[in-house]
Amino acid sequence: MSDSSAVPTVGSLLARLEESDALITALKTGVGSLRSTVATLDGRLKKNSQNSSKPPSTDAFTKPPPRSLRRPSGRSPGKQSGDPGMRPEPVDTPDVVPIHEPDRCGRCGLDVSQGPVTGERFRQVFDLPAIRLHITEHRARTRQCSCGHQCEAPFPAEATATTCYGPRIQGLGAYLMGRHHLPVARTAELMADAFGAPVSTGWLASLQPRAKKLLEPFLEAARARVRHAGVAHFDETGARVQGKLAWVHVASTGAVTLLHLAPARSGGSIEAGGILGHGFNGVAVHAGLPAYRRYPVRHGLCNAHHLRELAGIAEAGGQDWPLRMADLLVEMLVAVDGAKAAGKTSLNKWVLRGYRRRYRRLIARGVGLNPLPPPTGKRGRPAMGPVRSLLKRLDTYEDDVLRFAHDFTVSFDNNHAERDVRMVKLQQKVSGSWRSWEGAEAFLAVRSYVGTARKQGKNAGGALRDLFGGNPWIPATP
Repeated sequence: MSDSSAVPTVGSLLARLEESDALITALKTGVGSLRSTVATLDGRLKKNSQNSSKPPSTDAFTKPPPRSLRRPSGRSPGKQSGDPGMRPEPVDTPDVVPIHEPDRCGRCGLDVSQGPVTGERFRQVFDLPAIRLHITEHRARTRQCSCGHQCEAPFPAEATATTCYGPRIQGLGAYLMGRHHLPVARTAELMADAFGAPVSTGWLASLQPRAKKLLEPFLEAARARVRHAGVAHFDETGARVQGKLAWVHVASTGAVTLLHLAPARSGGSIEAGGILGHGFNGVAVHAGLPAYRRYPVRHGLCNAHHLRELAGIAEAGGQDWPLRMADLLVEMLVAVDGAKAAGKTSLNKWVLRGYRRRYRRLIARGVGLNPLPPPTGKRGRPAMGPVRSLLKRLDTYEDDVLRFAHDFTVSFDNNHAERDVRMVKLQQKVSGSWRSWEGAEAFLAVRSYVGTARKQGKNAGGALRDLFGGNPWIPATP
């Protein structure tokens, strides 16, 4: 007889079928999750400084090819015909004029030292004189008054001790460290080798903190100058201070650089710079950090960041709208530059309307090709991902993205601030980190001073010499 228990029943088959369906559904969900994870990781691996906001220092050994907004000009590389050269021009009154006489004839060998002069050529050699320390001994005399009081003359401000270094050599040391990022030990070596000044590393390390105290009038005047500016650029970058992450913030215009140190990227750290939240009413250009939105001013967004993000999305997803959006932004930039070159102050309003229509159509196409992710069942709003996040920013802040096309005083990008803050990364590469908060603040104060001086055509070394001489250069306050 056959065993009836070995024959599956309809109920057991249906139960197995339900288990199989549940397993298939779970496997499909797992595969979808794994695909999403792989796509996310693949996207991270493909990111570099050319298609994202990552700094060039993270590109490691796989440097991407350069990508520029510039279009071919048709000119050959190098110096252009008619451009002035960089060689020194002859001067009318040289310092020394040695005369070189021929002694014997090159043909017959006779003595020609007493022969008539029939011609003369000249060549001027531009060189540095032999450099040595110039020592001034100040003597303060004491004279007795008829009343019997002993009256002693005061020493000048730079004579602070029996032997000390003057403002020129102090300014030079601060210039080499603050402007050219030389470490303290190498600065001491250079000053001994090149200038015959055997300064100590401890004395050099004291220069920037001393300069910061002397820079208070400059910093206040520079803040006032930026607060009254029509457009200011803002950025921030991480820095290691006392072994912990801190943030260097910059407020920048075409005439002023202001750097300050803060513990975070939040609004309070931004306000510590004394610009936003302290009466600034111009246009704040930045890269889109949400903390800037707390200030009720007009905003301009950095489109260089947008171009990099659009390039990354185009490379990862194979969609056409990112490249078309990038081409549109660059087309608008070229139109604005052409209008500026022609002496115009704005684009034609109908041309602007056409640009806006194309802009909105491309956003709509991007939204259609990239639907929102389905609910995950977890609490909170699901992450939109980089594509939808960029589309939302371009849509929500359209006026800020395109402000450069409506207001010619606003830049297409945030390069003003990025150039000013980039040198902080170079300082970090050289020194690794700052050992103290006070040392970092002192460096940033000196960097603000020399950066502002350079922007306004001042000699940075001379400005530091004046600073240590008790006469700091102060930018004009509007």
